[in-house]
Amino acid sequence: MRIAMWSGPRNLSTAMMYSFGARADCAVVDEPFYATYLAQTGFDHPMRDEIIASQPTDPAKVIETLLRPIPGGKAHFYQKHMSQHMIEGVPRDWVHRVANVFLIRHPARVAASFSAKYDNPTLADIGFVQQAELYDQLVAAGAHPVVVDSADIRRDPETMLKRLCAAIGLGWDPAMLSWPAGGHPDDGVWAAHWYGAVHQSTGFAPAEGALPDLDGPRAVLAEAAMPAYDRLRAVALSL
Repeated sequence: MRIAMWSGPRNLSTAMMYSFGARADCAVVDEPFYATYLAQTGFDHPMRDEIIASQPTDPAKVIETLLRPIPGGKAHFYQKHMSQHMIEGVPRDWVHRVANVFLIRHPARVAASFSAKYDNPTLADIGFVQQAELYDQLVAAGAHPVVVDSADIRRDPETMLKRLCAAIGLGWDPAMLSWPAGGHPDDGVWAAHWYGAVHQSTGFAPAEGALPDLDGPRAVLAEAAMPAYDRLRAVALSL
């Protein structure tokens, strides 16, 4: 099975990659379209040059790596994707050959967390609209993508991961509940900038508290993302 997990930034996506990567039967790949995204948009993200040097910038070559025999001879292939990387010019037809899951998080939490690491983020930077568009594309084609909220995973990791596995037809493995500290061998080169907290973890963090109080541009950003989040939240797996 090939599992495409569509997320946005600051959304439990790395912990989810570590969770699936803890399975002995599962290979993982970390944001394979990141270099393509930077090369085509010209965006000046942290470690831009290192990222572009570390991955193919031709989307056709990236797609080839996603559909070729699974690395290490593993039975399953977990693909951590950022929905905002699927810009115009990046083909999407391949998504119909994988199991698609959408990982969502409340926009207020994303806006607060991402803006602490990236100056002046826009709605396009945080992926909510792209998630909803891709979800609609899949449904229109007759697919049955799965949606899961990171808040529910943090409240009860075992229950939600079991439900996620059942929804995509993957056997449950309790190894998904923990992983070694220090990161994963397949982390992207950008891990040095973004993954500090999760590298110290050995499992999912506990449930989050109240939503952050936002003002100014962060509040505007979160409000703009709410319609897309609400649409996907309405069809998400529940506790």
